[in-house]
Amino acid sequence: MRELFDFLYIGHVLSQVLIAIGPLVAFFLFFQLVYLKLPRQYVINLFKGIILAVAGLTLFLQGVKMGFLPVGSEMGIIMNSFERLWILIPIGFLLGVVATVAEPAVRILCENVEKASSGSVGFMMLIIILSLGVGMFVALGMAKIIYGIPIYYIIIPGYILALVLMIFCEQSFISIAFDAGGVATGPMTVTFVMAVALGLAEAMEGRSPVQDGFGLIALVAMAPILSVMMVGVVMNVMKRSK
Repeated sequence: MRELFDFLYIGHVLSQVLIAIGPLVAFFLFFQLVYLKLPRQYVINLFKGIILAVAGLTLFLQGVKMGFLPVGSEMGIIMNSFERLWILIPIGFLLGVVATVAEPAVRILCENVEKASSGSVGFMMLIIILSLGVGMFVALGMAKIIYGIPIYYIIIPGYILALVLMIFCEQSFISIAFDAGGVATGPMTVTFVMAVALGLAEAMEGRSPVQDGFGLIALVAMAPILSVMMVGVVMNVMKRSK
């Protein structure tokens, strides 16, 4: 009965997606009628894409509610029963890598960077950099929960390091780095990794889901910025040494 109720919740999810996309469609229609005057076939193809996007978002968000969030929370609770909690740190690394590789927004960014740079920054190279960076910071987030490390001990030095790296980084990598920080915190990472962190913090004695469970996504957002800019620094050094 619970599963049937959750499935019927899809109507509410659909309404939320339509509310989100509706203003964008209205914005396009206004410019189409007043300024753009695009060909009819182009507009038809656009609306086909919009319909597919609405269906895809609705099914994805419903899947998140029925699958990702409960599984992630349950995984966090089960992980708390491990005899050696330090093992959650490498597990967190693997979760971060897998979630980043599966993130659709990350793939779109990598494809566009490869196209814009004429292949000098390759798709696979950027995927590897981002996934390893996020993996390391998810592992750091797990350590934060296990050992009760305050988040500002990580965030403040991290962003100071990012500001310093901007001075020595190849200029083209700076913009890529900050965009990567935004796309890495997409639906796959937020829904799954956050659910695991909240489940773990809730199950651990002496840990607060609000104080210790949250903050992991901030680390994920910082990870690509640092990892991409570090590669940019290496590129800059190699460029100057030639």
